[in-house]
Amino acid sequence: MAVRLSSYLTRSIDNIVIERFFRTLKHGNIYISDYQSIKELKEGVKAHMHKYNFKRFHSAIGYQKPMNYYLEFIKSVG
Repeated sequence: MAVRLSSYLTRSIDNIVIERFFRTLKHGNIYISDYQSIKELKEGVKAHMHKYNFKRFHSAIGYQKPMNYYLEFIKSVG
């Protein structure tokens, strides 16, 4: 039983980044929007993801935009 629990905890910790993203997507877009079709939903999610990656500032990366941070990181290792 302890091994199974440990394995479960490891997997949930491994997924924390994507789980946090989906929480942000749901609470910041899906739950507050009144989409009338799947097409509207897809467009809304696409717009939200663009804002999430290209326009918002993130405190964990020194108040930089995630895509800018990523591109600078790629330049530094390449």
